[in-house]
Amino acid sequence: MIVTTDALFRVAYGKYAVGAYNINNMEQALGLFKGHIEAQAPFIIQISKGARKYAGIPMIEAIIRAADQLYPDAIYAVHLDHGDEATCYSCIDSGFYSSVMIDASHEPFDQNVAITRRVVERAHARGISVEAELGMLGGVEEDIALDEKHAMLTDPDEAKAFVEQTGCDSLAVAIGTSHGAYKFKGQQSLHFDRIAAIQQKLPGLPLVMHGSSSVPQEEVQRINAAGGALDPAARGVDENEFQRAAALGVTKVNIDTDGRLVWTRVHREYFRDQPAEFDFRKPGAVYVQEYARFIVHKSEKLGSAGQLAAVREAVS
Repeated sequence: MIVTTDALFRVAYGKYAVGAYNINNMEQALGLFKGHIEAQAPFIIQISKGARKYAGIPMIEAIIRAADQLYPDAIYAVHLDHGDEATCYSCIDSGFYSSVMIDASHEPFDQNVAITRRVVERAHARGISVEAELGMLGGVEEDIALDEKHAMLTDPDEAKAFVEQTGCDSLAVAIGTSHGAYKFKGQQSLHFDRIAAIQQKLPGLPLVMHGSSSVPQEEVQRINAAGGALDPAARGVDENEFQRAAALGVTKVNIDTDGRLVWTRVHREYFRDQPAEFDFRKPGAVYVQEYARFIVHKSEKLGSAGQLAAVREAVS
């Protein structure tokens, strides 16, 4: 059942974070739904510009509708991830999305405000909520690339002014994460003092943490053992920090890279161990199971596992 993103946030705020996962194909959707039913957790499906281009807009939406029929007990929102203004309008007008993200964080503050405000006005007229971004994450994700020296943590005072001027419903904040597989070196951690300062300025506003994959070392090692060439120094967010962030208002946690690592590991290992095979359905079925297992684990770390009954009661 598709619900509004706001409804999920109202139930979760301050207690746990809702996992937001990007999908591009059928296998990802099946594993995502299966895992969340097993975990009894609500979730957010994210569709990026890249996914809309790769699968085609009618196809990616049809995949979600079909998964909804297969898993009627699932409760989730559908969200546009990292949209530009035109893509936001396309998604708003489609009537399919629960929320959209307008990412104008690369623009000067005033221009970011103006763009975001236009999207908010259009979205709110259709009952759709808007996520915006202030501050810039480093790393690489699809067509987003920013080296670490240009990454900027979100300023709490700017965040307050930005939300007041735009009317956005949630805010993606730069608090030490980055996109892609190469996030951290050594023992770097989230900037909890910055999260707390932003929450103090914006009490009750759902904060969003992008670039939150943990880049498990086991996945990197197994990929490389099966012929991959990932940098073994790749590090991600410590998933044990998720619930500490959730208590400070981080209500949505974006996870994409980890799912890609699981896909890569499954397929590399399968065709390494079965070199005569060419039926792609077999590793696809393995991936659905492995991704579902991954989703259960993430739901436990986010604190969303076991919350489905409470969400159902709240949205009924």
